Amino acid sequence: MNQTRIDHLATGAPAPLASTAGETTRDYAHVQRAISHLSENWREQPSLDELARQVNLSPAHLQRLFTRWAGISPKGFLQAITIDHARSLLRDSASVLDTTYEVGLSSPGRLHDLFVSHEAMTPGSYKTKGAGLQISYGFHTCPFGTVLLMVTEHGLAGLAFADEGDELAAFEDMSGRWPNADYVHNEALTAPYAERIFNPACWQANDPLRVVLIGTEFETSVWKTLLRIPLGRASTYSDVAAHIGKPNAARAVGSAVGRNPISFVVPCHRVLGKSAKMCGYHWGITRKRAILGWEAGVEEQAKTALAS
Repeated sequence: MNQTRIDHLATGAPAPLASTAGETTRDYAHVQRAISHLSENWREQPSLDELARQVNLSPAHLQRLFTRWAGISPKGFLQAITIDHARSLLRDSASVLDTTYEVGLSSPGRLHDLFVSHEAMTPGSYKTKGAGLQISYGFHTCPFGTVLLMVTEHGLAGLAFADEGDELAAFEDMSGRWPNADYVHNEALTAPYAERIFNPACWQANDPLRVVLIGTEFETSVWKTLLRIPLGRASTYSDVAAHIGKPNAARAVGSAVGRNPISFVVPCHRVLGKSAKMCGYHWGITRKRAILGWEAGVEEQAKTALAS
């Protein structure tokens, strides 16, 4: 592992994040606080005025800023993370897994998933715990806090989130999955992945994002199934278990979902409980709600574009 990066992580001071313009950085900070407040207090249905007070902006300024950043208004985002919306995401969840690859580009929900190609490493490679594998990594800003990206010669292998000050914990969590790998800090290499993952304008069907799944045979079968859940929809642990031919393995599926190493891209956040309950998310329930709300904005923009 790169010695300079060891020093940064060991002292709790991460290497600098990808540079951004000052205005963009300030906007990100305001929106992040607003998303956090909405995600934590959605049951109280906070008003725009209350939300604006929380982030020290005028209601009009926050409305414009939030809508530009997230693609959806604060009110729309709030609606997108309520229990009623969660129930609508689960509608016909079992059949969604069976028909996903048959619907084509007429469905806005396919925009993200069609642009991801994947392969799985052999079980033998997994058993060596990453021996002989070089993993480049870097920290970047994204709509959901700090993101840690891990890339191999085969493609994206890891995506984790971290709150400010928790970068070391996120790195240890991820690197502990493949402890024998050689880790190299290289944000120049990982930065283009951050742009492609979190900027919908970069989701190009003719140039899919390559991901490599490193896990057991059972885990990779679960993760491949998660890739079939469209943006704007959700599924349940039991439906995923049935889809992989193991209908009695819902609990094991839940464990595999929790060990998904490529969060967001492999959408484990789209798995809910049967009653639409926001079940545990490795990177926090608040972040799970934030991602689902952000995706609702992306879906709404896609529908508008198709209708025009």
